Amino acid sequence: MIRQRIVFSLVIFWFREVTSAFYVKAGDMSDYSTNNKRIKLWQSAAEDHDHYYGKLEPGRLEELKQMEAELSAQLAAVRREKRSALRSRPLKIGIVGFGRFGQFIAQTFARHATVVATSRSDYTDLAAGLGVTYVPLSDPAAFLSHDLDVIVFAVSIMSFRSTLEEFAPFLEQDLRRRKELTGDGVRGPLIVDVLSVKEHARKVMIELLPEECDILCTHPMFGPDSGKHGWNHLNFVYEKTRIDKIILDAAQSGSGDPEQLKEATGGKLHSVHEDSEAHVEGVDRMERFLSIWEEEGCRMVPMSCKEHDEYAANSQFVTHLIGRVLGSQGLTETPIDTSGFQSVLKLVGSTTADSFDLFYGLYKYNENSLETITKLQEAMNKVVSKLHAKEEQEQQKSVAAECMDVNVAVAATEEQAAQTKRTGS
Repeated sequence: MIRQRIVFSLVIFWFREVTSAFYVKAGDMSDYSTNNKRIKLWQSAAEDHDHYYGKLEPGRLEELKQMEAELSAQLAAVRREKRSALRSRPLKIGIVGFGRFGQFIAQTFARHATVVATSRSDYTDLAAGLGVTYVPLSDPAAFLSHDLDVIVFAVSIMSFRSTLEEFAPFLEQDLRRRKELTGDGVRGPLIVDVLSVKEHARKVMIELLPEECDILCTHPMFGPDSGKHGWNHLNFVYEKTRIDKIILDAAQSGSGDPEQLKEATGGKLHSVHEDSEAHVEGVDRMERFLSIWEEEGCRMVPMSCKEHDEYAANSQFVTHLIGRVLGSQGLTETPIDTSGFQSVLKLVGSTTADSFDLFYGLYKYNENSLETITKLQEAMNKVVSKLHAKEEQEQQKSVAAECMDVNVAVAATEEQAAQTKRTGS
């Protein structure tokens, strides 16, 4: 029975992998519909797994093994075709902000795409060593002249709005340049953010960017330290925000039909195979960019910006908050450290190593952060109150015990006096 469960779990695993691979290739495969029907049949079997756990008919295990082999072979074929598709038309990716994180992602992007970076400081030599073309931020027109498919803004939370405000006019100018070259129907680059707060980034990009620019909100839940040995199994959160001038329903990011895109206003549905060249190319470009993270092994997490911020306030922000609070106490190593205390010191070290601007940005631009602070304060007060209550309870017990001792002593004295009196009489 255990072996049966393991085999069936493997089948489910392969099914999910194949499903994911097919979805990212939407619009790219001639036999997509046929394969999708086959996947739905496997999904139906997976949903009925309790039946197989309870009653495994003779020969069923062999069938499951055959399905597993077919899924494995098909998954391998899909991955080979996906890699081939990526290499046949590599993206041109621009990175605005070539600090530590910008360099970190550029190094990996360079394995899959042509990368052009820009920043305020001069990183020409460093960029060349990573296989990246460097253009000073003082010349944004030269940066945009590379006809970039994607532009990633890898700047701080605090400078995000001001950077986009400075950059937006040059994007408008570049769109005019492209229109002169190609005529009507010009499309701007896909704009991507990597901020730790998502609602703020989403609102700013929709407000400031030309409508010809598609928008993808992302948060790689790792950085140069946690991702230094690769991105395998690390979380990558994203929301498809705008494609072909259409702002999408954020709530659909983590659910719904992957082949349907829903407008935020009006609720109109658009198929990923829709008969619109701009729509199909927009979807394809976004999927190609996401596929880079997939190919590097990231755990892809589609999620609305609103939902992300709710989760982040009670995970990322509270981690930084506690680390900062403990760090302000000046905690240091001692000769008798426990492993638990060593973990505390690691938390303090990792959170205080980041700039205070990052911590402040997590607070200021996530409306859920203040509630997290309030809850932490209430929790601290509750714990301290329990300590005080316990202490008061023990004191009351001690006083009661003392009173009992006194009463016993008084009773003994009175008994002795009465005994003396009886003896004397």
